[in-house]
Amino acid sequence: MKRALTLLALATAVSGCATIKGWFNDVKKENLEPPTPLTEFAPSANVQKVWSERVGGGAYRSGARLHPTVVDGKVYAAGIDGSIAALDAQTGRTLWQKKLGKRHGFILHHGKNSLEWTGTPSVAGDLLVVGSLEGVVQALDANSGAERWTAALSSEVISEPAIGDDVVVVRTNDGRVYGLDAKDGSKRWTYDHATVPILSLRGNGSPHIANGIVVVGEDNGRVVALHVADGSPVWEQLIAPGEGRSEIERLQDVDGVVAVSDGVVYASGYRGQVAALVAETGRPLWSHELSSYTGVAVAPTQLYVADSDSSVWALDLRTGASNWKQDGLKYRWASEAAAQNDLVVIGDQEGWVHWLSATDGKFAARTRLSKNPIQSAPVIVGDMAYVEDVDGVIGAYRVGK
Repeated sequence: MKRALTLLALATAVSGCATIKGWFNDVKKENLEPPTPLTEFAPSANVQKVWSERVGGGAYRSGARLHPTVVDGKVYAAGIDGSIAALDAQTGRTLWQKKLGKRHGFILHHGKNSLEWTGTPSVAGDLLVVGSLEGVVQALDANSGAERWTAALSSEVISEPAIGDDVVVVRTNDGRVYGLDAKDGSKRWTYDHATVPILSLRGNGSPHIANGIVVVGEDNGRVVALHVADGSPVWEQLIAPGEGRSEIERLQDVDGVVAVSDGVVYASGYRGQVAALVAETGRPLWSHELSSYTGVAVAPTQLYVADSDSSVWALDLRTGASNWKQDGLKYRWASEAAAQNDLVVIGDQEGWVHWLSATDGKFAARTRLSKNPIQSAPVIVGDMAYVEDVDGVIGAYRVGK
């Protein structure tokens, strides 16, 4: 109910949004602010499409920001139709594919006979873990797709689980965080102390494990750090205060990517800040007033983030000061960004993939994956960028000068 109310409320509250955050493609609203038209430019980077394939139905209308996972030369992807597959990262050739059917004891939505995957697959070694709208977490053998174990949790899983220290950490849509044993899926611990607001944005940020600590963004505008061994709290820090007279004005989610690099946590909040926090204590190092629902991408000296209007910013990693701002994607409802060497990669609502110069934010290259929205961050492996749209189309691009 909370999520349905969120969609209806934001549809009237957020100007310029033809489809709210790219959710639910068939829900149309009048554009008060039309998408910024794309302009021609002289490319400074060479982008070549290597392959494209479609896996299942993508995220479709689930509101999840599905993206492929690329590990050891393989691309893993899941779709809301229950399909899950492993592809060769260089050629797109299918290595294995399966569709997991209805499982005993689980009640599935709309009488469907398969689990609806809405969590991006997470892979560590030979273990693959993925979550579903039914709150089911499924573990598979990453090399063959053979089933290992299944766990039933309290609510839908629409973000990527994290795997580390023999624990699978899963964030569910009701605000709980679970630690599951990586060997058999048994519950080691549950964190159930987050206050979930009446209204929040559709989506959850994925947990991030580093140095025995799991960091996760919450719908109440806070970033929480837990001991990965037992789920006990380490610290929490508010980065989106949620001030205002109405529930809409008090939206304060931390829904996007929370990054951890060199002992620092970087996160962004809707109607809040982009903040850098000491990973051990949560102590703020700096903050920059900027509202974002997409999360952050960290490069060696800069942090990239799309704001609530989809303007793209580069912030200094040490101070949070703005280095540049690109307004050319304003109201195009950009995806999460990704850093690729001296470029920034980002998708938009009309299926375009853009490469920006990390130096000044100018457009360096552009190509079109499809006519469907791209909501999730491109996945970068060396000179390759892997991009997925909401219909499950995955494009692999090689980038050079």
